[in-house]
Amino acid sequence: MDSTKGKPGIGTVLNAILIAATIEVLLPELHTPDDLIMQLLQVVIGVILVGIGSGLYLTANLGPGPRDGTMTGLNKVTGISIGRVRGGVEISVLAIGWAMGGTFWIGTIIFAILIGPCVAICLNIASRFGSND
Repeated sequence: MDSTKGKPGIGTVLNAILIAATIEVLLPELHTPDDLIMQLLQVVIGVILVGIGSGLYLTANLGPGPRDGTMTGLNKVTGISIGRVRGGVEISVLAIGWAMGGTFWIGTIIFAILIGPCVAICLNIASRFGSND
């Protein structure tokens, strides 16, 4: 099974729409814990959930979202592992955002560092249960 096909598809469109809608609906309902440990736990849980979601939807081969398409395309062209490529993509996006005047803090850094390995692990696990095309 090749879950690294980079062709746009319905998954590419749904990725953007569903992520935006989910953030719009859930963000007002989520509160920021006062305790730093709970804040960090919330970030780590978020990274794990994104990793699981990425692994599941990429193995469906319905088309990757923009970052995932960049990740799988760079992996295919360079042979660099999914985890390292995704980490590089996220760190690049962080740097570009900062250069444009954006802000970041520890949660952004944790996400950028951990999302690559998390996606790689979840993609590996999910691909074991996917179709054999």
